[in-house]
Amino acid sequence: MKSMRGMGLDSILECAVVVSWRDLLRSEKLGLVHVDYCFNPTGAVDRLSLWLSTARGHWHLACEYRMTTSSGQKYGVCFEPGYESAELASNLEFIMQHQDAFSPAANHGRDGLLQIPTPTRAQTAIASAVIAEAHSRAASGPVQPMNRMMLSSC
Repeated sequence: MKSMRGMGLDSILECAVVVSWRDLLRSEKLGLVHVDYCFNPTGAVDRLSLWLSTARGHWHLACEYRMTTSSGQKYGVCFEPGYESAELASNLEFIMQHQDAFSPAANHGRDGLLQIPTPTRAQTAIASAVIAEAHSRAASGPVQPMNRMMLSSC
């Protein structure tokens, strides 16, 4: 896969959450999603977790993604009971397995955290287009940098 260095890892992760919003918060339209992630010694994201909140101060683990296994843990996406999204699972798999093709997330010697509020319809449409373009660029030959204006809208 060719580099998509114009697209940040944080931005593509945010887009993956936005396009899967309805799957994650089925009956609730409003809420927040936190994506926290840990870096491995080489600076790549090794693990991430998605936490959902629909009531202030109450967070629920929705899923985790692990790049490495330890003592029998399965690598890949693992959803908690009641939270499932085939689209999110597919997009996380794509992003995490190709994260070196994106501009790296900032690693200032600590873990990362994204906070994603309820998206608008326009933000959801933009996120869908960004995800589709990333998949398309991965499947086709040479990749040009993504439009930063498009990414900042997710």
